[in-house]
Amino acid sequence: MKIALLSYSTKPRGGVVHTLALAEALAVLGEDVTVWTLGRGGDAGFFRPVDPAVRLRIVPFADGPADETVGARVLRSIATLRAAFDPTPYDIVHAQDCISANAVDAACIRTVHHIDHFTTPELAACHERAIVEPYAHVCVSTAVAVELADGWGIEAAVIPNGVAYARFAGTDPAARARWRSRLGRYLLTVGGIEPRKGSMDLLEAYALLRAGHPGVRLVIAGGETLFDYRDYRSRWERRAAELGVEPVLLGAVPDDDLPPLVAAADAFAFPSLKEGFGLAAMEALAAGVPLVVRELPVLREVFGPAARFATTAGDLARELAAALTDDDQDRRTAGRELAARHTWTETAQRHVALYRSLASDRSRLSAR
Repeated sequence: MKIALLSYSTKPRGGVVHTLALAEALAVLGEDVTVWTLGRGGDAGFFRPVDPAVRLRIVPFADGPADETVGARVLRSIATLRAAFDPTPYDIVHAQDCISANAVDAACIRTVHHIDHFTTPELAACHERAIVEPYAHVCVSTAVAVELADGWGIEAAVIPNGVAYARFAGTDPAARARWRSRLGRYLLTVGGIEPRKGSMDLLEAYALLRAGHPGVRLVIAGGETLFDYRDYRSRWERRAAELGVEPVLLGAVPDDDLPPLVAAADAFAFPSLKEGFGLAAMEALAAGVPLVVRELPVLREVFGPAARFATTAGDLARELAAALTDDDQDRRTAGRELAARHTWTETAQRHVALYRSLASDRSRLSAR
C-alpha cells in the first residue's frame, strides 16, 4: 500500500515521535510510506534522522508576524499543508493530529492521541472537525477510545504505541555518567512546562520533596510546542522563586542524548493532567527508572503495577520520595517487561491489518 502519514511539526513532540516510529516500522514491513509535515521556522528535516526507506515531504512554513495569534497560526498551518498535499497517489491517508486532519479535509483515518478541550475558537473548531469527519479512528489506549465513544458515539480501533526498548534499555554507561557528573542526583520529566503536563503540581511537589532530599535536583527536558504558554510559564517561574527552588530547564535535548539522560535519572515524574498513552513514561520504564504518574484512568490502564500513582502535589512528593529510597526491583522488572512488550513492529502490523480492512470496506461500498 501507498500510505501517507501526516503530522504538524518536525519537533520532538509525542505525536511526531509516534509518526516517525510508525512510518519506519511500516516501511520495514514493506509498505510504501511518506510522511508529510510542516517545516516550521525554516526546518528542512525532523529532529532526528529518519530511515531513508521513508519518504519525507516537509512543507515550508514561514514564521508569521510577531503578533500572530495561536488561532491564526493554526488556520495558516491548515491552509499551508492543504495547498501542498495531494491525496491522489495514496491508498491510505492517516492524520496524526487535528491540524493535518483538517488539512486533508478529513478524508482520512485519524489517530486521536488524547482529547483536548480548547478555548481558542479556531482550535476548538479544528479539534471538533478532526474528530467527527474522518472515516475511521485509532486511539492509543482504551481509555481514550471510551472518551471518544462517550462524547461522540465514535468507535475507534485501539492500537497502543510501541517503544524503542533497546534504545532506552541499553544506553552507554559513559553517556549516563556524563549526565550524572553534570546534574548529580535528579528527578526527570520530559515535555516542558505547560498546563497539560501538570508542571505546577510537579513544582510544588519538588519543593516539598527537598525537605528530605535537599541534594536531588528537578530536571525538565523538552518543551517544543505550537501553543503559547508564556503566561503559564511566567506564573510557574514566579512560584518557583516563591518556593526557593531552581529546577534545571534543559529545553529540547538532542535525540541521541535523550536515552542516557533518562537512564541516569533517579526517578521519572509524569504528572500530566491529560494523556493518551504516556510514551515518555514508557521509555523511562524501558531504561529501568522508577516511575511516578498522575492517577488517571488511562495511566492506570497503560502502566498498572509498573508505576507509582499520585493525585495531589503532596501525593506526588511522597511517591517520588519513595521512588528515591525504595529498592523496588519487582516494580522495575515489571516496568522493563511491560516496555519490552510494546514493540513498534506489532504496532505497525496492527495498523496494516486495519488499513487493509478499511480499504476492503471502502472498495465494497464504492462497488455498490
